[in-house]
Amino acid sequence: MGRAALDLVAEYFDTLAARAVLRPTTSAALRRRLDEPAPSAGEPFADLLGTVREVVEEFSRHNGHPRFFGYVSSPGMPVAAMGSMIAAAFNINVTCWRSGPAATEMELLCIRWIKEMLGYPADGAGLLVSGGSMANFAGIAAARSAKAPGNVVRDGLGGARMRLYASEEAHFSIRKAAAMLGIGAANLRSVKTDADLRMDLADLDHLVRQDRDAGHLPFCVVASAGTAGTGAVDPIGEIADLARAHNLWLHVDGAYGGFAAMAPSARAFFRRIGEADSVALDPHKWLYLPVGCGCVLYRDAAAARAAFSENAEYTRVVGLEGDEAFAFWDYGPELSRPFRALDLWLLLKSVGTEAIGQAIEDNIACAKYFADLVSATDDFEMLAPVDLSIFCFRYRPRGFAGDLDALNERVMLEVQRGGSSYLSNARVRGAFALRGCVLNYRTTKRDMEILLEDVRSAVGQALSSAK
Repeated sequence: MGRAALDLVAEYFDTLAARAVLRPTTSAALRRRLDEPAPSAGEPFADLLGTVREVVEEFSRHNGHPRFFGYVSSPGMPVAAMGSMIAAAFNINVTCWRSGPAATEMELLCIRWIKEMLGYPADGAGLLVSGGSMANFAGIAAARSAKAPGNVVRDGLGGARMRLYASEEAHFSIRKAAAMLGIGAANLRSVKTDADLRMDLADLDHLVRQDRDAGHLPFCVVASAGTAGTGAVDPIGEIADLARAHNLWLHVDGAYGGFAAMAPSARAFFRRIGEADSVALDPHKWLYLPVGCGCVLYRDAAAARAAFSENAEYTRVVGLEGDEAFAFWDYGPELSRPFRALDLWLLLKSVGTEAIGQAIEDNIACAKYFADLVSATDDFEMLAPVDLSIFCFRYRPRGFAGDLDALNERVMLEVQRGGSSYLSNARVRGAFALRGCVLNYRTTKRDMEILLEDVRSAVGQALSSAK
């Protein structure tokens, strides 16, 4: 079984760049291929791999394709595919040290490496989680516990109206975290952005003062280290100063952009990230790992334990002390946890941080190169600056009197259906944008040229279909 499966994986990686990014299909068509009663008897593994090859492989969106620019999606790596297989075979439940001594030490080592890569305080704490949404949830939960007027973990919020602040470009997981933590989505204050779509410090200061005067409790500000829409990086250092002045917890959402701290051209954005009280990161984004591997870091380990520490007789550690009594459930929401660290350890050990930093630098260079290509045309325009590797643009022909948003929506759909490249969408100051994100070590500047060619071809098809 292993040899057959590895042959399939190797063939997939070998042919990835030559595939269509997406082969159009429908839900009904896939259901016809897969739907059947629950099997009462087994089938040969070779037959099952046939279905994987003919259905799953053929009718999936290939996020690892060098011209998949949709969303912020991991391309995956062969070494991590091997790690995931091994981790599944060992099936270690990494709840605490006694459940997986070596797996626990490997995860703690990887957390130390991540702190080094970001310039985060060495005495901080952290753990791997399912992704950026859970990392944001954990960071805001720690903030709520640290800044609430009483013991919010034990007693709940009571009548406290705690206020949370994030820019109008922030990821929706911040709003979801506020809702799930009982803070209330309505108590997330949306801070205006400046001309470059970064958080407006004057508006943040105004909102905090306004809320405090109204009897609310400002407790946390979230700085985006690469927004999902445009890749804008909020001014982390200046926000840290303001957070300190107002006694706010500073959480940095670096799920997309945080690891760009390793790239020389982006390092200045992250110079003061070590001042954040918590940071959300996604190794399954710019460390190129498969989903789901997120990470949350805390400056103060005690603050994290205050938010998450729990115990019961069935989890009581007996006969172990010190480091051997360590439990991950004291630092995050999960009890059962897969062995996420093996993929990360294999990646870092097999290629090293210098190669990863260079790959991130190359991704940023590709996005900026595409912006240059667009700016050199007379019928396309950029809609936002390129801080990291996300680019937002649109088709805008001279003299066009129709609906630009509707036209560009049709262009995006034609690009997606064409299969050579894949773009997603965003709204930039109210305008529909064709949006791409370079997050793949396979992508080259030639791929950016092909993308623009594909968009031009899609424009022709969109204009024809509109007649």
